[in-house]
Amino acid sequence: MAIRLFNTMSRKIEEFKPLTAGKMGFYSCGPTVYHYAHIGNLKTMVHNDILKRMFIENGYDVRHVMNITDVGHLTTDEDDSGEDKMEKGAARDGKSVWDIAEFYLGEFLRDYDDLNIMRPTVMPRATDYIAEQIDLIKKLEKLGFTYEIAGDGIYYDTSKFAAYGALTGGSLSGNRAGARVEYNDAKHNPTDFALWKFSPTDKHRQMEWDSPWGIGFPGWHLECSAMSMKLLGDHFDVHTGGEDLSRIHHTNEIAQSEPVVGAPWVSYWVHFGFLVDKSGEKMSKSKGEFLGLDALRNRGFDPMAYRYWILSGHYQSQMAFSFDALESAATAYKNIVRRVADILRDGSGNVDSDKYGSWHDKMLVTISDNMKTAETLVLVREMLRDADTNNATRVKILEFVDRLLGLQLISRARALIDSESDAAPAEVVALSDARTAAKVARDFARADELRAQIDALGWSVVDTRDGAKLVKKA
Repeated sequence: MAIRLFNTMSRKIEEFKPLTAGKMGFYSCGPTVYHYAHIGNLKTMVHNDILKRMFIENGYDVRHVMNITDVGHLTTDEDDSGEDKMEKGAARDGKSVWDIAEFYLGEFLRDYDDLNIMRPTVMPRATDYIAEQIDLIKKLEKLGFTYEIAGDGIYYDTSKFAAYGALTGGSLSGNRAGARVEYNDAKHNPTDFALWKFSPTDKHRQMEWDSPWGIGFPGWHLECSAMSMKLLGDHFDVHTGGEDLSRIHHTNEIAQSEPVVGAPWVSYWVHFGFLVDKSGEKMSKSKGEFLGLDALRNRGFDPMAYRYWILSGHYQSQMAFSFDALESAATAYKNIVRRVADILRDGSGNVDSDKYGSWHDKMLVTISDNMKTAETLVLVREMLRDADTNNATRVKILEFVDRLLGLQLISRARALIDSESDAAPAEVVALSDARTAAKVARDFARADELRAQIDALGWSVVDTRDGAKLVKKA
């Protein structure tokens, strides 16, 4: 089945053509483990997961590499200044940089698992690939792409790379892509960026290494090029990240990679829209608007409701977060789970292979067309309502949906069934039967009175199209 993706480099939707038949290698920019992950960061991770699931369901063998940044990410990467975020996080928490890296990586992976995101094939840490990063700088130095700023570091000369800024439509003159508002006057060009930063002489760094140019640490952009080349080869299929990374980080990755391996280094660049607040501003930790998955859990939201809400939009579009929007998504998700529970309780009939194939192909074609998750969810709801699809077939389709969208509909529905499995006592059953009779007689006042009595006994009565169901309260 054809897969189509919007390629940021060409600025159009293209049909995917793998470098190796039946295989897809992709690299996604991972977290800087100096703090908890923001729900905006996690939105990007969910999109990566859908991309991977889509390729797997299309029969591809997927190799996914996601870096863990545990060094070298400065607080103001746009002008290569400020504190290393890891060092800053260590000072904030009163721990070593190594300790906070372990702690926040663990917290990130907890969020990852709670959102049912498939683990990457490889999760390399920047600190484990210092030798590869130094080797890449050596190659760029030999090719004449670097220069040294005394007391500062080794920099990449962007004027030497004719295609600099092509990812976002930039050029070598005027307001080039990746340009900084302020920059070090010692730079040859405003867009030049650090490959290796020298350790400061006035304070001790916990993370620093020896190099041919002096003791220091790698620039943030370097790790992704070095690790992807090591783990995916000199050329690979897809590189992903948030839309903010295209302007500088990914632009710089291309600049430091293609002189060494040749162009194109990456076949398809896929970027995901921001999570924004009601004003349209990007939500981020640096702006003091920190909102992690724990903040949603603490308000009683299932992480799957957040995943469902993300899938109700399109990966290229920005989404405006609000708790009202999440509440609506949570209600919709719960309703689907309850419908799936009803289907599992019955499960009648035999699987209709033609019906299964029809729904399967509709959904896979839809999501394979530039990852249209919202449209795919519409098809799921239509399938659940389709009177011509029996429950045995629905269950088979739902197994596919869970593989494709990762919404855990079947496992959540089974958990719901288990929670409702306790048989209601005779007194409660009698009240429910009386309430049903009152509704048939259109004596709704009496029906409401009986519902209140049922509630007082610790049970809820839920009206379904198959009749009233009694659910024990938690």
